[in-house]
Amino acid sequence: MTFSLIGHCARTGQFGCAVTTSAMGVGARVPFAEAGLGAVLTQHRTDPRLGPRGLDLLRSGCSAEEALAALVASTPHHRWRQIAIMDRAGRTAHFDGEAVKHARAAVHASGCVALGNIMANTDVPTAMATAFAADPGEPLAERLMRALEAGEEAGGEGRPLLSACLLVVHEQRFPYVDLRVDLADAALPALRLMWNRYRPDMDEHVVRAVDPEAAKPPVL
Repeated sequence: MTFSLIGHCARTGQFGCAVTTSAMGVGARVPFAEAGLGAVLTQHRTDPRLGPRGLDLLRSGCSAEEALAALVASTPHHRWRQIAIMDRAGRTAHFDGEAVKHARAAVHASGCVALGNIMANTDVPTAMATAFAADPGEPLAERLMRALEAGEEAGGEGRPLLSACLLVVHEQRFPYVDLRVDLADAALPALRLMWNRYRPDMDEHVVRAVDPEAAKPPVL
């Protein structure tokens, strides 16, 4: 009951994930990313252990295809898993286990991979990838957000979305953007509101961490 994507910004080097579903807690279970390394999505009957394991494989020097093959080979219940990986070079790979429910689909495009399961139709990932590519000058988080919105407009799950996550990594070990919505009446509008409010201050949050002397004083 999930549709998601991994994206890469060639201009900044950022990696990011965006995901939404009609269940709660999707941001804690599905997307995993590390600056300068890549990202992993693990969904359907989700095994959150696969995310850190996939990043470890990328860190060891595996390509996206090699990391995916290793994950599938080492996971006894892989027939229930839907996985996507992007490596540091922007190469992508995905896996659909035979028990992953329809409608399921995945699209690999320049700078992204979009996929989903138990969707209203198989056009959803294509709509996401198209929206992601439409304006490469926008921040990666905005492009990911637009992709989720396009996926929902294309049919999404066909059920109300309760949780959503927007995750971007860039240079630091901590996330550049990490916004999550849970148990919302309308998860994507709620995530859009959070991102619009966070966007003007996202660089300031990094400054506060790495150079607090240079941080702007709070507005009282």
